[in-house]
Amino acid sequence: MAGFEGVKSIENTPNLFTIADLSQVWVVCDVFENDLGEVHIGDSADIRLNAYPDRRFRGTVIDISRVLDPATRSAKVRIVLTNNNGLLRPGMFAVVTFRSRKLRQSLVVPATAVMRLHDKDWVFHKESPKAFRRVEVQTAGASADGWVEVRAGLKAGDEVIEKALDFSTAVAEKKE
Repeated sequence: MAGFEGVKSIENTPNLFTIADLSQVWVVCDVFENDLGEVHIGDSADIRLNAYPDRRFRGTVIDISRVLDPATRSAKVRIVLTNNNGLLRPGMFAVVTFRSRKLRQSLVVPATAVMRLHDKDWVFHKESPKAFRRVEVQTAGASADGWVEVRAGLKAGDEVIEKALDFSTAVAEKKE
């Protein structure tokens, strides 16, 4: 009787192995219909991975699907990024932030000026050299450079306490 030997993959699939070049990887994400006008081929994107929460990766948009998923009202956007150090692997979960091409002015104050109290955001507005008033503000989140956008409650030029706990002053300013 003749012997027969066979080789099988662990998952019992017909492919024994896959050859892949992971020096560049794609991140494919969903962009909602309402946001598609803000995303363009060639735009840069910041990628944060659950595996490396303290690291940011930078990629470039290389494709935007022409078809919307009817269930989610979103389109697939493909981003390419280099993976020279091999940290990025297929199947990782990522959060992508796109850099908008539109410049818009916004009113900002240092993040240290905003105090959260009773589920509201407050700053201390300078009324006179020795008088301050707590003012409720509506904020739109902090930027990586330590500024918070203020959508309501202040106007450009208003002096606020720069460090809510130290009472040193700063001036609300417009940034792009």
